[in-house]
Amino acid sequence: MTWGLTRLVLLLWVFKVWVFPGPDVTSDVSVIYQGWYDVLRTGTFPLGDVTWQYPPAAALAVLSPALLPFLQYAQAFFVLACLADLVVLSLLAYAGVRPGRTLRGAWVWVVGVPLLGPTVYARYDVMVTAVAVAALLAGARHPRAAGVLVGIGAMLKVWPAVLLLGVRRRSTWGWAVGTVALVAGLFALFMPGAFQFLTFQKNRGTEVESLGSLVIHVARHVGAWDGQVLLNYGSIEFLGPWVTAVSTGALFLTGVAFGWLLLWRLMATRFLPTTLADAAFVAVLMFTVTSRVISPQYMVWLVGTAAVCLCFRGSRMRAPAYLALAACFVTVLEFPLWFQHVVASDTRGITLLLLRNGLLVVAAVLGARELWRSTVSREPVPSVPAQATRTKEPSTPA
Repeated sequence: MTWGLTRLVLLLWVFKVWVFPGPDVTSDVSVIYQGWYDVLRTGTFPLGDVTWQYPPAAALAVLSPALLPFLQYAQAFFVLACLADLVVLSLLAYAGVRPGRTLRGAWVWVVGVPLLGPTVYARYDVMVTAVAVAALLAGARHPRAAGVLVGIGAMLKVWPAVLLLGVRRRSTWGWAVGTVALVAGLFALFMPGAFQFLTFQKNRGTEVESLGSLVIHVARHVGAWDGQVLLNYGSIEFLGPWVTAVSTGALFLTGVAFGWLLLWRLMATRFLPTTLADAAFVAVLMFTVTSRVISPQYMVWLVGTAAVCLCFRGSRMRAPAYLALAACFVTVLEFPLWFQHVVASDTRGITLLLLRNGLLVVAAVLGARELWRSTVSREPVPSVPAQATRTKEPSTPA
């Protein structure tokens, strides 16, 4: 019931029966995605279009509205996004009634998605998240299927590749790598420009919602920065003094995060049933926080991976997961509701970014600490009472 009511509201917003305040978030679908759709149908990628910055399998998501030819492109896309949302709920609800699991993860998904507003259905990230959630839930019992799903997810939007960090079985790695190679080879063979997107990142600035952008926001607010705020490479970015240094700093922090994750992987000695999902959530948190771009739709990734963590009774990611949910609420305030304040670098915009990005930083630090303590440190891990594994939640969120 809760899922149905909240998703009905989302659909009313994206179909513009009700108008959500702020910029029109659906234009990416009706203009940009549909433009790509028209090009992709000719059998080639959008050559020379610097806004196309996705792995080749993203073409499948953009082309997917063709499955509903009786609807207009944007309408079909919104319906398919809602169906992907329902798939995630179904997977989490099914996993939640198994022994040792809980429906808490399904509730995280039910609550977290609408907190982001209509942006969720106006981007293809919810489809990618559905693949990632399926991969994480399949990890323990179906390692080959998990590997295939990770490979497909990585070819849709790269980030699901980090799900492999907590994987110990070689078969999962092998199937993931094999799937990437197969999908990449097929696209490279049959569709020109499949990997041209790799050249479209070098001249990017610093996106105005990122953690690093706060340095420029504050400087601009006090009159110490005289650069420009422009639509660049598909997002609103800062261009001008200090931008190169800030972007380099963000890349350095991403490298530090990657180094910490590699160290954790080498030092980990205990792999619990929760470790695969916990490691994935922490990795996505770290890479999101340190990125030069933190678009609102990135939060869908965090909601999905956090929901899988909380499917397990023994997960230690409750606090980071709830912090991520709080960050989702602040995200919808800064985009699209009060995005003009963010672009203007005024007090309200800076405050919203400090709060949202601060929540994500704290979540990442707490998540990393809990992951280390549960798998590396010698601190005893509390066991789940046998009786708890036989207890089911009283109701489902569906």
